[in-house]
Amino acid sequence: MQAALALHDNQLHVAEPLLKAYLKRDPFDARAIRMLAELAGRIGRYGDAEALLRRAVELAPGFTAARANLALVLYRQNRAPEALTLLDAVIADEPDNPGHANLKAAALGRLGGFEDAIALYEKVLHDAPGQPRVWLSYGHMLKTVGRRDDGIAAYRRALALLPTLGDAWWSLANLKTVRFDDADIASMEAGLARDDLDDEDRFHLDFALGKAFEDRREPVQSFAHYAAGNALRRTRIVYDADETRIFVDRSIALLTPDFLDARRGQGCEAPDPIFVLGMPRAGSTLIEQILASHSLVEGTTELPDMPALARRIADYPQGIATLSADALREIGEEYLRRAAIQRRTDRPFFIDKLPNNWAHTALIHLALPNARIIDARRDPLDCCFSNFKQHYARGQTFSYSLDDLGRYYRDYVRLMTHVDAVLPGRVHRVDHEALLENTEVEVRALLTACGLEFEPACLAFHETERAVRTASSEQVRRPINRDGVDAWRPYELWLDPLKTALGDLIRT
Repeated sequence: MQAALALHDNQLHVAEPLLKAYLKRDPFDARAIRMLAELAGRIGRYGDAEALLRRAVELAPGFTAARANLALVLYRQNRAPEALTLLDAVIADEPDNPGHANLKAAALGRLGGFEDAIALYEKVLHDAPGQPRVWLSYGHMLKTVGRRDDGIAAYRRALALLPTLGDAWWSLANLKTVRFDDADIASMEAGLARDDLDDEDRFHLDFALGKAFEDRREPVQSFAHYAAGNALRRTRIVYDADETRIFVDRSIALLTPDFLDARRGQGCEAPDPIFVLGMPRAGSTLIEQILASHSLVEGTTELPDMPALARRIADYPQGIATLSADALREIGEEYLRRAAIQRRTDRPFFIDKLPNNWAHTALIHLALPNARIIDARRDPLDCCFSNFKQHYARGQTFSYSLDDLGRYYRDYVRLMTHVDAVLPGRVHRVDHEALLENTEVEVRALLTACGLEFEPACLAFHETERAVRTASSEQVRRPINRDGVDAWRPYELWLDPLKTALGDLIRT
Protein backbone atom coordinates (compact mmCIF):
# COMPACT_ATOMS: atom_id res chain seq x y z
CA MET A 1 0.00 0.00 0.00
CA GLN A 2 2.84 2.40 0.80
CA ALA A 3 4.43 1.65 -2.57
CA ALA A 4 1.11 2.14 -4.38
CA LEU A 5 0.62 5.53 -2.72
CA ALA A 6 4.19 6.54 -3.64
CA LEU A 7 3.58 5.53 -7.27
CA HIS A 8 0.35 7.51 -7.30
CA ASP A 9 2.26 10.59 -6.13
CA ASN A 10 5.08 9.86 -8.65
CA GLN A 11 7.51 9.41 -5.74
CA LEU A 12 9.47 6.77 -7.61
CA HIS A 13 12.52 6.98 -5.35
CA VAL A 14 10.24 6.01 -2.45
CA ALA A 15 8.30 3.30 -4.28
CA GLU A 16 11.26 1.42 -5.75
CA PRO A 17 13.02 0.30 -2.53
CA LEU A 18 9.66 -0.56 -0.95
CA LEU A 19 8.71 -2.81 -3.86
CA LYS A 20 12.11 -4.47 -4.08
CA ALA A 21 12.12 -5.19 -0.34
CA TYR A 22 8.60 -6.61 -0.55
CA LEU A 23 9.48 -8.82 -3.54
CA LYS A 24 12.56 -10.08 -1.76
CA ARG A 25 10.20 -11.46 0.90
CA ASP A 26 7.55 -12.63 -1.58
CA PRO A 27 9.00 -12.99 -5.12
CA PHE A 28 5.81 -14.55 -6.48
CA ASP A 29 3.39 -11.64 -5.90
CA ALA A 30 2.30 -10.76 -9.45
CA ARG A 31 0.66 -7.51 -8.30
CA ALA A 32 3.89 -6.19 -6.81
CA ILE A 33 5.83 -7.27 -9.91
CA ARG A 34 3.36 -5.34 -12.07
CA MET A 35 3.86 -2.23 -9.90
CA LEU A 36 7.63 -2.48 -10.24
CA ALA A 37 7.17 -2.82 -14.01
CA GLU A 38 5.04 0.34 -14.03
CA LEU A 39 7.83 2.16 -12.20
CA ALA A 40 10.40 0.94 -14.75
CA GLY A 41 8.17 2.07 -17.60
CA ARG A 42 7.75 5.55 -16.17
CA ILE A 43 11.50 6.14 -16.32
CA GLY A 44 11.85 4.63 -19.78
CA ARG A 45 13.34 1.27 -18.79
CA TYR A 46 10.98 -0.56 -21.13
CA GLY A 47 13.13 -3.68 -21.42
CA ASP A 48 13.02 -4.12 -17.64
CA ALA A 49 9.28 -3.38 -17.61
CA GLU A 50 8.66 -6.00 -20.31
CA ALA A 51 10.64 -8.68 -18.46
CA LEU A 52 8.79 -7.98 -15.20
CA LEU A 53 5.37 -8.04 -16.87
CA ARG A 54 6.11 -11.30 -18.64
CA ARG A 55 7.01 -12.73 -15.24
CA ALA A 56 3.75 -11.43 -13.75
CA VAL A 57 1.73 -12.98 -16.59
CA GLU A 58 3.62 -16.26 -16.20
CA LEU A 59 2.72 -16.34 -12.51
CA ALA A 60 -0.88 -15.23 -13.08
CA PRO A 61 -2.03 -15.99 -16.66
CA GLY A 62 -5.45 -14.52 -15.95
CA PHE A 63 -4.01 -11.18 -14.75
CA THR A 64 -5.61 -9.06 -17.47
CA ALA A 65 -4.22 -5.77 -16.15
CA ALA A 66 -0.66 -7.10 -16.43
CA ARG A 67 -1.28 -8.27 -20.00
CA ALA A 68 -2.71 -4.85 -20.87
CA ASN A 69 0.37 -3.19 -19.35
CA LEU A 70 2.59 -5.52 -21.37
CA ALA A 71 0.78 -4.48 -24.56
CA LEU A 72 1.42 -0.83 -23.68
CA VAL A 73 5.12 -1.46 -23.06
CA LEU A 74 5.42 -3.28 -26.38
CA TYR A 75 3.66 -0.37 -28.11
CA ARG A 76 6.07 2.10 -26.53
CA GLN A 77 8.97 -0.01 -27.81
CA ASN A 78 7.52 0.38 -31.31
CA ARG A 79 6.47 -3.27 -31.45
CA ALA A 80 2.89 -2.57 -32.50
CA PRO A 81 2.20 -5.96 -34.15
CA GLU A 82 3.02 -7.80 -30.90
CA ALA A 83 0.95 -5.30 -28.92
CA LEU A 84 -2.05 -5.87 -31.19
CA THR A 85 -1.89 -9.63 -30.70
CA LEU A 86 -1.99 -9.18 -26.92
CA LEU A 87 -4.71 -6.55 -27.10
CA ASP A 88 -7.10 -8.79 -28.99
CA ALA A 89 -7.02 -11.23 -26.06
CA VAL A 90 -7.23 -8.44 -23.47
CA ILE A 91 -10.25 -6.88 -25.20
CA ALA A 92 -11.92 -10.29 -25.34
CA ASP A 93 -11.56 -10.45 -21.54
CA GLU A 94 -12.64 -6.85 -20.90
CA PRO A 95 -14.66 -5.69 -23.93
CA ASP A 96 -16.11 -2.68 -22.13
CA ASN A 97 -12.77 -1.12 -21.14
CA PRO A 98 -12.26 1.92 -23.43
CA GLY A 99 -8.57 2.12 -22.50
CA HIS A 100 -7.85 -1.17 -24.25
CA ALA A 101 -9.62 -0.09 -27.44
CA ASN A 102 -7.85 3.27 -27.27
CA LEU A 103 -4.46 1.55 -27.18
CA LYS A 104 -5.47 -0.79 -30.02
CA ALA A 105 -6.45 2.18 -32.16
CA ALA A 106 -3.13 3.87 -31.43
CA ALA A 107 -1.27 0.67 -32.39
CA LEU A 108 -3.25 0.45 -35.64
CA GLY A 109 -2.29 4.04 -36.37
CA ARG A 110 1.37 3.29 -35.65
CA LEU A 111 1.21 0.66 -38.41
CA GLY A 112 -0.50 3.01 -40.86
CA GLY A 113 -3.99 1.59 -40.37
CA PHE A 114 -5.46 5.06 -39.88
CA GLU A 115 -8.98 4.41 -41.17
CA ASP A 116 -9.32 1.27 -39.04
CA ALA A 117 -8.07 3.26 -36.03
CA ILE A 118 -10.55 6.06 -36.67
CA ALA A 119 -13.40 3.58 -36.98
CA LEU A 120 -12.41 1.98 -33.67
CA TYR A 121 -12.23 5.36 -31.92
CA GLU A 122 -15.67 6.24 -33.26
CA LYS A 123 -17.12 2.99 -31.96
CA VAL A 124 -15.62 3.55 -28.52
CA LEU A 125 -16.85 7.15 -28.39
CA HIS A 126 -20.32 6.14 -29.54
CA ASP A 127 -20.56 3.71 -26.64
CA ALA A 128 -18.73 5.86 -24.07
CA PRO A 129 -18.73 9.53 -25.18
CA GLY A 130 -17.60 10.88 -21.81
CA GLN A 131 -13.92 9.86 -22.25
CA PRO A 132 -11.79 13.01 -22.68
CA ARG A 133 -8.53 11.13 -23.32
CA VAL A 134 -10.13 9.02 -26.03
CA TRP A 135 -11.39 12.20 -27.69
CA LEU A 136 -7.81 13.47 -27.47
CA SER A 137 -6.40 10.36 -29.17
CA TYR A 138 -9.16 10.51 -31.77
CA GLY A 139 -8.14 14.10 -32.49
CA HIS A 140 -4.52 13.04 -33.00
CA MET A 141 -5.58 10.45 -35.59
CA LEU A 142 -7.85 12.88 -37.43
CA LYS A 143 -5.05 15.44 -37.58
CA THR A 144 -2.68 12.81 -38.97
CA VAL A 145 -4.91 12.05 -41.96
CA GLY A 146 -5.48 15.74 -42.72
CA ARG A 147 -8.96 16.13 -41.20
CA ARG A 148 -7.87 19.24 -39.33
CA ASP A 149 -11.29 20.72 -38.52
CA ASP A 150 -12.58 17.39 -37.24
CA GLY A 151 -9.41 17.04 -35.17
CA ILE A 152 -9.92 20.48 -33.65
CA ALA A 153 -13.51 19.57 -32.80
CA ALA A 154 -12.32 16.39 -31.08
CA TYR A 155 -9.75 18.31 -29.03
CA ARG A 156 -12.43 20.84 -28.06
CA ARG A 157 -14.76 18.02 -27.04
CA ALA A 158 -12.02 16.62 -24.79
CA LEU A 159 -11.62 20.04 -23.17
CA ALA A 160 -15.35 20.45 -22.66
CA LEU A 161 -15.20 17.24 -20.62
CA LEU A 162 -11.90 18.04 -18.84
CA PRO A 163 -10.85 21.72 -19.09
CA THR A 164 -7.49 21.06 -17.35
CA LEU A 165 -6.38 18.44 -19.90
CA GLY A 166 -3.12 20.12 -20.81
CA ASP A 167 -2.33 17.72 -23.64
CA ALA A 168 -5.49 18.80 -25.49
CA TRP A 169 -4.57 22.49 -25.18
CA TRP A 170 -1.06 21.74 -26.40
CA SER A 171 -2.42 19.64 -29.27
CA LEU A 172 -4.45 22.64 -30.44
CA ALA A 173 -1.39 24.89 -30.13
CA ASN A 174 0.78 22.33 -31.90
CA LEU A 175 -1.36 22.50 -35.03
CA LYS A 176 0.35 25.89 -35.53
CA THR A 177 -2.86 27.17 -37.16
CA VAL A 178 -5.15 27.64 -34.14
CA ARG A 179 -5.25 31.07 -32.51
CA PHE A 180 -6.45 31.07 -28.91
CA ASP A 181 -8.97 33.72 -27.88
CA ASP A 182 -9.27 35.49 -24.51
CA ALA A 183 -11.58 32.81 -23.13
CA ASP A 184 -9.09 30.07 -24.07
CA ILE A 185 -6.24 31.90 -22.37
CA ALA A 186 -8.34 32.53 -19.26
CA SER A 187 -9.25 28.84 -19.08
CA MET A 188 -5.60 27.76 -19.38
CA GLU A 189 -4.46 30.27 -16.78
CA ALA A 190 -7.20 29.09 -14.42
CA GLY A 191 -5.92 25.55 -14.85
CA LEU A 192 -2.36 26.59 -14.02
CA ALA A 193 -3.59 28.35 -10.87
CA ARG A 194 -4.93 25.12 -9.42
CA ASP A 195 -2.92 23.53 -6.62
CA ASP A 196 -4.01 20.02 -7.54
CA LEU A 197 -2.90 20.18 -11.19
CA ASP A 198 -0.80 17.22 -12.37
CA ASP A 199 2.74 18.09 -13.53
CA GLU A 200 2.04 16.74 -17.00
CA ASP A 201 -1.03 18.94 -17.41
CA ARG A 202 0.96 21.86 -16.01
CA PHE A 203 3.83 21.76 -18.48
CA HIS A 204 1.47 21.12 -21.40
CA LEU A 205 -0.49 24.23 -20.39
CA ASP A 206 2.72 26.25 -20.17
CA PHE A 207 3.78 25.21 -23.66
CA ALA A 208 0.31 26.03 -25.01
CA LEU A 209 0.28 29.45 -23.32
CA GLY A 210 3.77 30.10 -24.65
CA LYS A 211 2.38 29.62 -28.17
CA ALA A 212 -0.74 31.68 -27.39
CA PHE A 213 1.29 34.70 -26.27
CA GLU A 214 3.79 34.23 -29.11
CA ASP A 215 0.92 34.53 -31.58
CA ARG A 216 -0.10 37.75 -29.80
CA ARG A 217 3.46 39.08 -30.10
CA GLU A 218 3.91 39.26 -26.34
CA PRO A 219 7.39 37.69 -25.96
CA VAL A 220 7.83 38.42 -22.23
CA GLN A 221 4.79 36.36 -21.22
CA SER A 222 5.41 33.86 -23.99
CA PHE A 223 9.00 33.11 -22.95
CA ALA A 224 8.03 32.91 -19.27
CA HIS A 225 5.62 30.08 -20.11
CA TYR A 226 8.03 28.32 -22.47
CA ALA A 227 10.76 28.51 -19.82
CA ALA A 228 8.45 27.21 -17.08
CA GLY A 229 7.21 24.31 -19.23
CA ASN A 230 10.74 23.31 -20.21
CA ALA A 231 12.07 23.58 -16.66
CA LEU A 232 9.32 21.34 -15.30
CA ARG A 233 9.68 18.85 -18.14
CA ARG A 234 13.45 18.74 -17.59
CA THR A 235 12.90 17.50 -14.03
CA ARG A 236 11.16 14.38 -15.38
CA ILE A 237 13.81 13.22 -17.86
CA VAL A 238 17.41 12.03 -17.77
CA TYR A 239 19.80 13.61 -20.27
CA ASP A 240 23.55 14.17 -20.04
CA ALA A 241 25.05 16.34 -22.78
CA ASP A 242 28.50 14.93 -22.02
CA GLU A 243 27.32 11.48 -23.07
CA THR A 244 26.34 12.83 -26.50
CA ARG A 245 29.74 14.55 -26.83
CA ILE A 246 31.57 11.33 -25.92
CA PHE A 247 29.45 9.33 -28.36
CA VAL A 248 30.34 11.73 -31.17
CA ASP A 249 34.03 11.65 -30.19
CA ARG A 250 33.96 7.85 -30.41
CA SER A 251 32.11 7.89 -33.72
CA ILE A 252 34.65 10.27 -35.24
CA ALA A 253 37.53 8.14 -33.97
CA LEU A 254 35.93 5.07 -35.55
CA LEU A 255 35.26 6.58 -38.97
CA THR A 256 38.69 6.73 -40.57
CA PRO A 257 39.41 6.33 -44.30
CA ASP A 258 41.17 3.00 -43.66
CA PHE A 259 38.19 1.67 -41.64
CA LEU A 260 35.79 2.62 -44.43
CA ASP A 261 37.99 1.34 -47.25
CA ALA A 262 38.29 -2.05 -45.55
CA ARG A 263 34.48 -2.40 -45.63
CA ARG A 264 33.84 -1.17 -49.13
CA GLY A 265 31.35 -3.40 -50.95
CA GLN A 266 29.90 -4.88 -47.76
CA GLY A 267 26.36 -4.55 -46.44
CA CYS A 268 22.97 -5.04 -48.06
CA GLU A 269 22.91 -3.66 -51.61
CA ALA A 270 19.21 -2.67 -51.65
CA PRO A 271 18.76 1.01 -52.65
CA ASP A 272 15.23 1.30 -51.22
CA PRO A 273 15.62 3.60 -48.18
CA ILE A 274 15.98 7.37 -48.25
CA PHE A 275 17.08 8.53 -44.79
CA VAL A 276 16.12 12.13 -43.98
CA LEU A 277 17.97 12.99 -40.80
CA GLY A 278 19.34 15.91 -38.77
CA MET A 279 17.91 18.03 -35.99
CA PRO A 280 14.19 17.91 -35.25
CA ARG A 281 12.39 21.06 -36.44
CA ALA A 282 14.92 21.50 -39.27
CA GLY A 283 12.53 20.96 -42.18
CA SER A 284 12.71 17.18 -42.46
CA THR A 285 8.92 16.83 -42.79
CA LEU A 286 8.95 19.32 -45.66
CA ILE A 287 11.68 17.31 -47.41
CA GLU A 288 9.71 14.13 -46.81
CA GLN A 289 6.56 15.68 -48.26
CA ILE A 290 8.44 16.84 -51.36
CA LEU A 291 9.95 13.40 -51.93
CA ALA A 292 6.72 11.55 -51.13
CA SER A 293 5.04 13.58 -53.89
CA HIS A 294 7.22 11.69 -56.40
CA SER A 295 5.63 8.71 -58.12
CA LEU A 296 8.51 6.39 -57.12
CA VAL A 297 8.76 7.31 -53.42
CA GLU A 298 6.62 6.29 -50.46
CA GLY A 299 6.52 8.38 -47.30
CA THR A 300 6.32 6.36 -44.10
CA THR A 301 7.17 8.01 -40.79
CA GLU A 302 9.97 8.36 -38.23
CA LEU A 303 10.96 4.71 -38.11
CA PRO A 304 12.54 3.47 -34.85
CA ASP A 305 14.34 0.56 -36.48
CA MET A 306 17.90 1.80 -37.04
CA PRO A 307 18.36 2.91 -33.39
CA ALA A 308 16.85 -0.42 -32.26
CA LEU A 309 19.36 -2.35 -34.38
CA ALA A 310 22.20 -0.16 -33.13
CA ARG A 311 21.29 -0.97 -29.51
CA ARG A 312 21.99 -4.64 -30.20
CA ILE A 313 25.66 -3.92 -31.01
CA ALA A 314 27.88 -4.24 -27.94
CA ASP A 315 30.10 -1.23 -27.20
CA TYR A 316 28.38 0.85 -29.86
CA PRO A 317 29.64 2.64 -31.92
CA GLN A 318 33.10 1.04 -31.58
CA GLY A 319 31.44 -2.36 -31.73
CA ILE A 320 30.69 -1.78 -35.42
CA ALA A 321 34.35 -2.58 -36.06
CA THR A 322 33.80 -6.15 -34.84
CA LEU A 323 30.96 -6.87 -37.28
CA SER A 324 31.65 -9.22 -40.17
CA ALA A 325 30.52 -8.58 -43.74
CA ASP A 326 27.70 -11.07 -43.16
CA ALA A 327 26.63 -9.28 -39.98
CA LEU A 328 26.48 -5.90 -41.73
CA ARG A 329 24.44 -7.39 -44.57
CA GLU A 330 22.06 -9.01 -42.06
CA ILE A 331 21.56 -5.68 -40.27
CA GLY A 332 20.62 -4.04 -43.56
CA GLU A 333 18.26 -6.86 -44.47
CA GLU A 334 16.61 -6.85 -41.05
CA TYR A 335 16.13 -3.10 -41.26
CA LEU A 336 14.26 -3.59 -44.55
CA ARG A 337 12.09 -6.34 -43.05
CA ARG A 338 11.20 -4.19 -40.07
CA ALA A 339 10.50 -1.14 -42.22
CA ALA A 340 8.25 -3.21 -44.51
CA ILE A 341 5.62 -3.21 -41.75
CA GLN A 342 5.07 0.50 -42.51
CA ARG A 343 4.94 0.11 -46.31
CA ARG A 344 1.56 0.56 -48.01
CA THR A 345 2.53 0.79 -51.69
CA ASP A 346 4.78 -0.97 -54.20
CA ARG A 347 6.83 2.15 -54.91
CA PRO A 348 10.52 1.19 -55.11
CA PHE A 349 11.82 3.77 -52.62
CA PHE A 350 10.64 4.78 -49.15
CA ILE A 351 11.57 7.49 -46.65
CA ASP A 352 12.69 7.07 -43.05
CA LYS A 353 12.66 10.54 -41.55
CA LEU A 354 13.75 9.86 -37.98
CA PRO A 355 15.93 12.95 -37.29
CA ASN A 356 18.04 11.20 -34.65
CA ASN A 357 19.42 8.82 -37.27
CA TRP A 358 22.23 11.35 -37.76
CA ALA A 359 23.95 9.57 -34.87
CA HIS A 360 23.80 6.30 -36.85
CA THR A 361 25.11 7.59 -40.17
CA ALA A 362 28.09 5.22 -39.99
CA LEU A 363 25.88 2.16 -39.45
CA ILE A 364 23.48 3.25 -42.20
CA HIS A 365 26.36 3.67 -44.65
CA LEU A 366 27.93 0.31 -43.83
CA ALA A 367 24.74 -1.76 -43.59
CA LEU A 368 22.94 -0.08 -46.51
CA PRO A 369 25.65 1.43 -48.74
CA ASN A 370 23.21 2.25 -51.56
CA ALA A 371 20.65 4.01 -49.36
CA ARG A 372 20.36 7.77 -49.85
CA ILE A 373 21.15 10.01 -46.88
CA ILE A 374 19.69 13.53 -46.72
CA ASP A 375 20.78 15.94 -43.97
CA ALA A 376 18.12 18.56 -43.17
CA ARG A 377 19.99 21.64 -41.95
CA ARG A 378 18.40 24.80 -40.56
CA ASP A 379 19.75 28.02 -39.07
CA PRO A 380 20.98 27.02 -35.59
CA LEU A 381 19.14 29.71 -33.62
CA ASP A 382 15.86 29.18 -35.43
CA CYS A 383 16.22 25.40 -35.20
CA CYS A 384 17.17 25.23 -31.55
CA PHE A 385 14.61 27.77 -30.38
CA SER A 386 11.91 25.96 -32.38
CA ASN A 387 12.82 22.82 -30.42
CA PHE A 388 12.69 24.75 -27.13
CA LYS A 389 9.11 25.75 -27.96
CA GLN A 390 8.13 22.19 -28.82
CA HIS A 391 6.94 19.59 -26.36
CA TYR A 392 7.59 16.05 -27.62
CA ALA A 393 5.42 13.15 -26.53
CA ARG A 394 8.61 11.17 -25.94
CA GLY A 395 12.26 11.27 -26.96
CA GLN A 396 14.29 14.39 -27.82
CA THR A 397 15.38 14.67 -24.19
CA PHE A 398 18.05 17.25 -25.14
CA SER A 399 15.38 19.81 -26.08
CA TYR A 400 14.28 21.10 -22.65
CA SER A 401 17.32 23.26 -21.88
CA LEU A 402 18.86 26.01 -24.03
CA ASP A 403 22.36 24.88 -23.10
CA ASP A 404 21.61 21.22 -23.86
CA LEU A 405 20.09 22.23 -27.21
CA GLY A 406 23.13 24.24 -28.27
CA ARG A 407 25.53 21.48 -27.30
CA TYR A 408 23.45 18.83 -29.07
CA TYR A 409 23.36 20.92 -32.25
CA ARG A 410 27.15 21.38 -32.12
CA ASP A 411 27.73 17.65 -31.73
CA TYR A 412 25.38 16.85 -34.60
CA VAL A 413 27.19 19.30 -36.89
CA ARG A 414 30.56 18.02 -35.70
CA LEU A 415 29.77 14.42 -36.68
CA MET A 416 28.20 15.34 -40.02
CA THR A 417 31.20 17.54 -40.87
CA HIS A 418 33.48 14.57 -40.23
CA VAL A 419 31.29 12.33 -42.40
CA ASP A 420 31.60 14.89 -45.20
CA ALA A 421 35.40 14.74 -44.85
CA VAL A 422 35.78 10.93 -44.90
CA LEU A 423 32.85 10.19 -47.23
CA PRO A 424 32.68 13.22 -49.54
CA GLY A 425 29.38 13.41 -51.39
CA ARG A 426 27.80 10.54 -49.44
CA VAL A 427 25.36 12.85 -47.64
CA HIS A 428 23.25 15.40 -49.53
CA ARG A 429 22.55 18.46 -47.41
CA VAL A 430 19.37 20.52 -47.80
CA ASP A 431 19.69 23.97 -46.28
CA HIS A 432 16.22 24.98 -45.12
CA GLU A 433 16.67 28.67 -45.81
CA ALA A 434 18.01 27.94 -49.32
CA LEU A 435 14.99 25.71 -49.95
CA LEU A 436 12.68 28.58 -49.03
CA GLU A 437 14.54 31.07 -51.25
CA ASN A 438 15.23 28.90 -54.31
CA THR A 439 12.66 26.12 -54.05
CA GLU A 440 12.83 24.66 -57.54
CA VAL A 441 16.65 24.69 -57.68
CA GLU A 442 16.90 22.92 -54.32
CA VAL A 443 14.14 20.42 -55.13
CA ARG A 444 15.81 19.47 -58.41
CA ALA A 445 19.14 19.01 -56.61
CA LEU A 446 17.44 16.86 -53.95
CA LEU A 447 15.82 14.64 -56.56
CA THR A 448 19.10 14.27 -58.44
CA ALA A 449 20.85 13.24 -55.21
CA CYS A 450 18.19 10.54 -54.78
CA GLY A 451 18.61 9.32 -58.35
CA LEU A 452 15.12 10.52 -59.32
CA GLU A 453 13.83 12.38 -62.36
CA PHE A 454 12.12 15.71 -61.74
CA GLU A 455 8.33 15.60 -61.43
CA PRO A 456 6.20 18.79 -61.12
CA ALA A 457 4.21 17.22 -58.26
CA CYS A 458 7.28 17.66 -56.05
CA LEU A 459 6.84 21.44 -56.29
CA ALA A 460 3.11 21.12 -55.53
CA PHE A 461 3.87 18.99 -52.46
CA HIS A 462 1.22 20.76 -50.36
CA GLU A 463 -1.46 19.20 -52.59
CA THR A 464 -0.24 15.65 -51.90
CA GLU A 465 -2.73 13.76 -49.75
CA ARG A 466 -1.00 11.47 -47.28
CA ALA A 467 -0.87 10.91 -43.54
CA VAL A 468 1.70 13.04 -41.69
CA ARG A 469 2.37 12.16 -38.05
CA THR A 470 4.85 14.85 -36.97
CA ALA A 471 4.48 18.31 -35.44
CA SER A 472 4.76 19.86 -38.92
CA SER A 473 1.70 18.02 -40.27
CA GLU A 474 -0.30 21.19 -40.97
CA GLN A 475 2.66 23.28 -42.13
CA VAL A 476 3.54 20.91 -44.98
CA ARG A 477 -0.04 21.09 -46.24
CA ARG A 478 0.59 24.75 -47.11
CA PRO A 479 2.78 26.24 -49.88
CA ILE A 480 6.37 27.25 -49.08
CA ASN A 481 6.43 30.15 -46.62
CA ARG A 482 8.88 31.93 -44.35
CA ASP A 483 6.75 31.96 -41.19
CA GLY A 484 9.41 30.32 -39.01
CA VAL A 485 12.39 32.37 -40.21
CA ASP A 486 13.99 34.50 -37.46
CA ALA A 487 11.29 33.48 -34.99
CA TRP A 488 13.96 33.56 -32.27
CA ARG A 489 14.64 37.30 -32.57
CA PRO A 490 11.84 38.58 -30.28
CA TYR A 491 13.30 36.28 -27.58
CA GLU A 492 16.95 37.22 -28.03
CA LEU A 493 17.16 38.80 -24.58
CA TRP A 494 16.86 35.33 -22.98
CA LEU A 495 18.92 33.24 -25.39
CA ASP A 496 22.47 33.80 -24.10
CA PRO A 497 22.85 30.18 -22.85
CA LEU A 498 21.96 28.94 -26.32
CA LYS A 499 24.26 31.40 -28.06
CA THR A 500 27.15 30.50 -25.78
CA ALA A 501 26.68 26.77 -26.47
CA LEU A 502 26.43 27.27 -30.23
CA GLY A 503 29.49 29.53 -30.39
CA ASP A 504 30.87 30.04 -33.91
CA LEU A 505 28.05 28.02 -35.50
CA ILE A 506 25.75 31.06 -35.27
CA ARG A 507 25.18 32.49 -38.72
CA THR A 508 25.89 36.18 -39.16
